[in-house]
Amino acid sequence: MRLWTLHPRYLDAAGLVALWREALLAQAVLLGRTRGYTRHPQLLRFRAQPDPAGAIASFLAGVLEEAQARGYRFDAGRIGPGRAASPMTASQGQLDFEWAHLQAKLAVRSPDRFRQLAGTVPQAHPLFRLAPGPVADWERGLSGGTAGSR
Repeated sequence: MRLWTLHPRYLDAAGLVALWREALLAQAVLLGRTRGYTRHPQLLRFRAQPDPAGAIASFLAGVLEEAQARGYRFDAGRIGPGRAASPMTASQGQLDFEWAHLQAKLAVRSPDRFRQLAGTVPQAHPLFRLAPGPVADWERGLSGGTAGSR
């Protein structure tokens, strides 16, 4: 599961569809509707919010907005009630880590998209406000950890 800090505009078609699907799974976990993935580290920052369900609904709304801008027909009715009252904070280090991770994926999976993004300075998903800092503690794939994300 990868709930990107990056703005969804940078994802290729496969990545955007996967993000939608995985964020819906995250929503189900946060609403207690599934037993799987309950301990997934990507959910820690949403659980830390005063309203985790509202935070993931806001995240999904940002993904939906990008999908609609591309002409995709994602079902808005699948987004749960509520929206986060305030933006979530994410570190610049996390954004930079994810940017490198996405570029590596796109270089293999979608070389045209990779080339389109050359020289881009990435922005965060609309839910997040950036602050200085390192890669998040919950991130996998660092210091020999398991890269358990998409």
